[in-house]
Amino acid sequence: MKLVILDRDGVINHDSPSFVKSPAEWVALPGSLEAIARLSQAGWRVVIASNQSGLARGLFNMETLNAIHAKMRIELTQLGGHVDSIFICPHGPDDNCQCRKPRPGMYLDIARRYDIDLKSVPAVGDSLRDLQAAHEAGCAPWLVLSGNGLKTLDSGELPPGTQVADDLAQIVDRWLEA
Repeated sequence: MKLVILDRDGVINHDSPSFVKSPAEWVALPGSLEAIARLSQAGWRVVIASNQSGLARGLFNMETLNAIHAKMRIELTQLGGHVDSIFICPHGPDDNCQCRKPRPGMYLDIARRYDIDLKSVPAVGDSLRDLQAAHEAGCAPWLVLSGNGLKTLDSGELPPGTQVADDLAQIVDRWLEA
């Protein structure tokens, strides 16, 4: 099974320092949905792993988050693609949970759900915490320079073996050409 784990904000859609709090604020990055559609059509399972501390902060509720994800799924379906599942951490940064990235809990949940060894499963993110969680779970971390990616690259703290690309479309091009 070919599986990929994607962060959401900054990888698939524009990120916001004040959080993406409504479907209207969710705007796909150029080429990201087309890239996911190409993966879907090539037989890949696409899974999203996303910290959503806006829930714990009271900025939006589950109904709104579901509406945001419904918008994403509709736009993706129109391009011939789909996301197999979405894993979220609803906790805040001070909740000390195991699922909030940079901890690997969400990734380990994905491994259990899909009964897959995460060794070499690509995981794409734009922040250091995405890459740290992926690396700790045994995934192959990929940094996109969209979202917070340039700042993350400049930190000089990338986990070993992290590969870098401009955006999700460039990564998918590499994978599908291989």
